[in-house]
Amino acid sequence: MTKTTEPILALGILLFLGFLGAKLSNRFKFPMVTGFIVIGMLLSPSILGVLSRKTIEEFSVITDVALSIVAFIVGGSLNVRRLKKLSRQILWITMVQATLASIIVALLIVVLAGSIVNIEYNSLVSMALILGAVSAATAPAATLAIIHEYRAKGPLTTTLLAVVALDDAVCIVYFIVAVALANIVLASNFTPYFVLQPLLGMVLSVILGLAFSAILFLARRIVRGREEVLTATLGVIFLNSGLAKLFNADPLLANMTLGFIVENYVDFEETFLVLENIENAIFALFFTLAGSHLDLNVMVKALPIALILTIGRFSGKYFGSYIGGIISKAPDVLKKYVGLGLLPQAGVTVGLILFAAREPMFESFMSIALNATLATVIINEMVAPPLTKYAVFKAGEAYKG
Repeated sequence: MTKTTEPILALGILLFLGFLGAKLSNRFKFPMVTGFIVIGMLLSPSILGVLSRKTIEEFSVITDVALSIVAFIVGGSLNVRRLKKLSRQILWITMVQATLASIIVALLIVVLAGSIVNIEYNSLVSMALILGAVSAATAPAATLAIIHEYRAKGPLTTTLLAVVALDDAVCIVYFIVAVALANIVLASNFTPYFVLQPLLGMVLSVILGLAFSAILFLARRIVRGREEVLTATLGVIFLNSGLAKLFNADPLLANMTLGFIVENYVDFEETFLVLENIENAIFALFFTLAGSHLDLNVMVKALPIALILTIGRFSGKYFGSYIGGIISKAPDVLKKYVGLGLLPQAGVTVGLILFAAREPMFESFMSIALNATLATVIINEMVAPPLTKYAVFKAGEAYKG
């Protein structure tokens, strides 16, 4: 089939066929996200070839736009009053599941991957450390899409969104430690840059979020009507993301901070209400485009390592959430179902792997690690939405009308 290279035509294909895929997915009792991803995979160069690889790469800005908006909404879901009621559970569940996922993945890579890939033991251990660290992250987009689709609301939903938001910060800290240890294992010259850059990025992200929340506070005085609120809100979100990328900070953390401050201290609820009008289109583009990145060759080659990552991460997330719930004396509904909503994996995980790939000393294993991570992201984005749907329905927090 002829590949589509005209951007506006490709955009229409992604949006409209993604919409049809979502409707079909709903018909078979799957969430919309699953339909979006499946349509994207079918359109990919590896299957039907409707979209060209060049066109997909040119649409990377859509991913940035979608993740920026999602991060802002996730930050806005962290209402301080609700979090105080669940703070003990959230803290324990976050730390235990993120730590256990990192440890299990790292151990499984060391024990099992040596017979699959032909690399030296030191490189294997270094790869295990880095893949374990990035496994702590949870991508918010799929979880948020499911929660909004079924209008889920309650203790599980609040806890899940809070843990998802905190996971990225925990992951970045673990990544800093993992890279430092990988340097030691490889016996190379240790560079403070690898410790300081992500740490400074986190601090700068929070500062940017605070600064742009002040700008929105001032803008609140001059905007009139929902259209102006939407324009001002999107402008501030994109400025925040753009400056974060420019200064090597984390756009997700910057916009989560922005959303958190706006929700709790700026008293500008309209910013979240107007985004509801466009979020479905954003989700359709983002997840359909995510599915179109499928590369069967990469998937096949990296599948054994990807399966190890997927199984290890799922085990850590699920059992870690359960153990964290026991320690914090959380209700049974949190212990049983929070872990099922923590499987999505994308932005921060891939971003950190790409960051590590820039370092020449990791060259011996980074191609394997990168391909395995991409394959794992695809697997998780397929498996995660139905499990998240199952969790919110079993918890009785989904609106069934």
